[in-house]
Amino acid sequence: MLTDAEKDAIRHHYQAIGKSLPGFRPRAAQRQMLASIAQAFARSKPREGDALPERNGESIVVVEGPTGVGKSLAYLLAGCVMAKSRGKKLVISSATIALQEQLVNRDLPFVLSHSGLEASFALAKGRGRYLCPYRLYQHTADASQGELLAPDPNMLLWNHKPEKRELEQLKRMADAFYYRRWDGDRDAFDETVEDRLWSRVTNDRHGCLKSACPNRSECPFYVARDQLDQVDIVVSNHDLLLADASMGGGVILPPPIDTFYCIDEAHQLAKKAINQFAADHQVQQALWWLDKLDATVGRAEALISRKELATQALDAATGCAQGLGELAQLLTPLAQLEPGADEPEPTWLLENGELPENMALTAANLNVSAATLLKQLTAVQDALVEARRDKNEDSGQIDQLGSELGFFIARAEALAAVWALMCATPPEGAPPIAKWITTRQPGSGRRDWQVCASPVSAAADLANNLWRLAAGAVLTSATLRSLGSFDLLLAQTGLKWLGDTECVALESPFDFQRQGELYVPAMRASPKDAPAHTAEIIQLLPKLIDAAAPLGTLVLFTSRRQMQEVHDGLPAELAACVLVQGSLPKAVLLARHHERLAAQQASVIFGLDSFAEGLDLPGEACVQVILAKLPFAMPDDPVGQTLSQWIESRGGNPFIEITVPEASIKLIQAVGRLIRTETDYGRVTILDNRLLRQAYGKKLLAALPPFRRL
Repeated sequence: MLTDAEKDAIRHHYQAIGKSLPGFRPRAAQRQMLASIAQAFARSKPREGDALPERNGESIVVVEGPTGVGKSLAYLLAGCVMAKSRGKKLVISSATIALQEQLVNRDLPFVLSHSGLEASFALAKGRGRYLCPYRLYQHTADASQGELLAPDPNMLLWNHKPEKRELEQLKRMADAFYYRRWDGDRDAFDETVEDRLWSRVTNDRHGCLKSACPNRSECPFYVARDQLDQVDIVVSNHDLLLADASMGGGVILPPPIDTFYCIDEAHQLAKKAINQFAADHQVQQALWWLDKLDATVGRAEALISRKELATQALDAATGCAQGLGELAQLLTPLAQLEPGADEPEPTWLLENGELPENMALTAANLNVSAATLLKQLTAVQDALVEARRDKNEDSGQIDQLGSELGFFIARAEALAAVWALMCATPPEGAPPIAKWITTRQPGSGRRDWQVCASPVSAAADLANNLWRLAAGAVLTSATLRSLGSFDLLLAQTGLKWLGDTECVALESPFDFQRQGELYVPAMRASPKDAPAHTAEIIQLLPKLIDAAAPLGTLVLFTSRRQMQEVHDGLPAELAACVLVQGSLPKAVLLARHHERLAAQQASVIFGLDSFAEGLDLPGEACVQVILAKLPFAMPDDPVGQTLSQWIESRGGNPFIEITVPEASIKLIQAVGRLIRTETDYGRVTILDNRLLRQAYGKKLLAALPPFRRL
């Protein structure tokens, strides 16, 4: 229950913002959001001793807050007060780096400085964003000497012959880090470091020597993680949040039981979770590292007391290699399928996620062998840690081996994850696991196969690994409802499994009837007839856009090909006003757009799906949004195809159950580019006759803001 002291604290700090900012206006929707979050967090069950409380969704609230409500202020203020009052950490998670940086650089300092709240905060990044000093020093000599070492042929530090420029950049990185001109954060280095080179000097959790590392005290990752233990608020992202949850929670971020979560851009959480819980590996690549494993484990065997661990690891590696060899023979027919010039590489989708009979035994053996290999390699690494304590004179060699062994453990973990999913059978009534194999032909020209598996829904994983463990959570975004309902979001995020989750749809502060209008012209051509539809758009755009008026227009397409064809077919006068996404970096393109408007010229942006969300063009930078067609995402990927097959097998219609609801969310987001402030105005035009001719069109229209209809 929310205490009087907590109510008073929230009210006091909210009023303080109003007093310190003369132009600040309290909003009813914002106050409603503050109250909903505080009440949800107040319902959190406390820990009783070492026992974790059984949780459902009573301490979780879903808040759809349209643009202009002031969502970030609401969840920062309510979340911070409740976290401090209840002795919890506050973890804020966003889907994009841009919002992370906005929270750290603008929103949090603003709220804390104007509200009088006292709280510390830090930005959390994944391990891969940080330098591993130990690995850098393996590539270079002692930084104080500055002499480059040639790569040791016995180590797996390089999978290619290092170029002179790479070695020189490593030297500059080592100097900058050693003399503390650089803190080891990749984003803070004053040069661009290519992924191929960065992968040589960063580390994963398997290759990390942890407390045994001689550079532990200066490790940028551990310095940053230690800082997270000292602050009140941690700003994360969805990928890092989900990675932590998949490892049980509390590994990178604070433990869920001690954490209140504010999840912004929550409409992206479910799809990111599916990617997080997916796994893949390449067959020939796995055979390559399995072949290299013998030398590393052999060197480790000479240093550890339990020699049988090395023998068992190599036996498991042999089993994996045999299984992968059998798999390669089974997949040979797939390798004979040659795609056309514009076709994707051949992919074999296992129907309904079921293994064919001729693959079942090989898959079962690989599942056992890969799991055993991972277990034994981990045991060898643990034995090396023990050996290090007993053999100080060999510590350098042991550390080197431990880091190298981590390379193999990371790959063994991926191998084990794939075959565990390939052999998994979901509970009765649950959706299947998508399983597919794609033929690859790397630059070497040698044929390879990528084996992939992924859940088609992350609902169970999110429910079990996050919601049931969290002290409390708020999920928010400008668009969370689909066709006027929260049902799709609750199902995809697993909150439906918990029950008792409160859902709140806040009123928009905008007067859509006054500020905007919706125009759906009577198009002759259906979008299904692409050439005719494109030709009609080319005819209509000069009538819809005044090339002489100094106003901004955003035209959104679902196809890059159609976008380019429309641009190429426009009259020269209008085409000269158009900026096409991809022709310039996004920041440069937007700057050019504003420069044209400032010079009293018309400016039109042609964009794709990524411009339909998060693009902020207030005022006359955007007085018209034109949608070429409805944003239907057809399930042409293996995960979407498997889910569609499963829905159809149960007598359902995947288009109505999945495609239309997801299109509703995308359509609302695209339309939302028009009105960004209370003084904005303009028109939304949708060039798709299915809105008027199909039954689902009425539902899509009903879910849009209440513009004047033309």
